[in-house]
Amino acid sequence: MSNELGEFLRTRRARITPEDVGLPRIGRRRVAGLRRDELARLAGVSVEYYTRLEQGRSPNVSEHVLDAIGNALSLNETEQEHLRILVRPTRRARPSPRGAKVRPTVQLMLDQMDRLPAFVFGPTLDVLAWNRLSDAVSGFSADERPNLCRAVFLDPAARDFYPQWACAAEDTVAVLRWMATRNPDAPGLATLIGELSLGSQAFRELWARHDVREKTAGTKRMNHPIVGELDVAYESFPVPGQAVDMVLVTYVPEPGSPTAEKLAVLASWAASEGSAPEHEGPVAERGAVPRSADRVEDRVRDVEEGAADGG
Repeated sequence: MSNELGEFLRTRRARITPEDVGLPRIGRRRVAGLRRDELARLAGVSVEYYTRLEQGRSPNVSEHVLDAIGNALSLNETEQEHLRILVRPTRRARPSPRGAKVRPTVQLMLDQMDRLPAFVFGPTLDVLAWNRLSDAVSGFSADERPNLCRAVFLDPAARDFYPQWACAAEDTVAVLRWMATRNPDAPGLATLIGELSLGSQAFRELWARHDVREKTAGTKRMNHPIVGELDVAYESFPVPGQAVDMVLVTYVPEPGSPTAEKLAVLASWAASEGSAPEHEGPVAERGAVPRSADRVEDRVRDVEEGAADGG
């Protein structure tokens, strides 16, 4: 067990006050949140035992104790699983040093999902595969190795592309930590974390919080440089049978919405041109694409005028 376990437990303790769990606040406090003795009392273990656990010196922890600590810390399901992995890490087969690759049939499936943006990411949030519409939205093809973390934290245009950038940043870091814990030997993981830590203070601060989140479902807002604002729901699915964890993500617009119409325009041009229309902004910086932006923008104006006229 590494210090990762201790840092996770300390950050979880820090977010809970004595009043939150019905304990009296006694004397001056040198720590934010619960003290070790208070957490131990809530979990029904001795202070000495809990201290050894937080310091990584208690290798044999029962499921009952882990559940008790998780309940005392109000961990959600993902955080509880994260705690179990930190206490009892399971080593998977070491992945290829050249990185992960999707099966050809996965790419074929993505290619046939021509009405929805869809892509697959791996343990370090490298984007491993995508379809044309996803490329038209996010410009993956421009990078030799596109990465969701670099796009959010190191791309100067990211704060314009993501109107709710703070939420996107928090989610991205929490998903990265979840994937990293499950795939600690993923090639390039330490290098990526070091690069992001050096290049972004926001990343350093969020990484230090030790938040974890599994990529499942939610909503996302993007400000596309050509078609404008896109509001989508997303659904995520694990890709089974791979040496490392991979996740397939699809963006789903509300049927008949302006976003659905705009994606239809992008899909039409992506299909006819063989790639996305070229434009200025974060997507263009990540890919070389044909100059058809003016025509796409004309189509989008037609969509917006039709929406303003009530159909």
